[in-house]
Amino acid sequence: MSQMANVPAVGSTVQYVIDTLSSRIVAQEYGVDERLPSERQLAQDLGVARNTVREALDQLEERGMIRRRAGSGSFVTFDPDRADPSTAGPVAAETGPLQLQVMRGILEPEMVRLAIVNMPPRQIESLGETLSKMEAVQTDTSDFVRLEEEFHRQIAEGTGNPLLIACYNLVIDARRQAFRAAMYRRHLTPSRIAAYQHGYNALFNAIAARDIEEATEFMKLALIEDQKLLLQED
Repeated sequence: MSQMANVPAVGSTVQYVIDTLSSRIVAQEYGVDERLPSERQLAQDLGVARNTVREALDQLEERGMIRRRAGSGSFVTFDPDRADPSTAGPVAAETGPLQLQVMRGILEPEMVRLAIVNMPPRQIESLGETLSKMEAVQTDTSDFVRLEEEFHRQIAEGTGNPLLIACYNLVIDARRQAFRAAMYRRHLTPSRIAAYQHGYNALFNAIAARDIEEATEFMKLALIEDQKLLLQED
């Protein structure tokens, strides 16, 4: 039986914090041995109470993702290079490529619409910082994919909807499956990376301008591009 199976049920708000921090750790926003922000800072950033953050951190420690040191804080112990693929969530593991595309088609256009309505300037600025990192990538496929995930995750967080964020964390988990990694290794050439960078720059500008129509149209076109890659794999 996996370690995850032994984790007790938690409240929805605590689960939201667990999912968000887990996603950031797996995406290497917080690297191995890096100290997490303080409980106070996390509570402020995520819009929850400090005791909620504390309970979520307890759960992450039980799952072996962090280590808490009295008087020093919480430090990341999860190493993505040594992670066991069998620990992936059961929903993500059972999700096929076309099922993933269907779910993205349902969530992503509405997700960006809600983010444009709800994102404060601070979150838009953070999204721009991630875009700058994406634009600096030239040939590193894994780095680009990681930053692409982070960009989408930040849009999901920008909705301010804990349930939608939790659902999209599952989508991100499913997007990390082997079939997608292999697909990108074959097709994510430097020229295609440059094209994606141009597109994400346009998406960011639409979000910053609060242009819902332009942003949702980008999301739909991006889904079509991924669909084309999947069809090339068949």
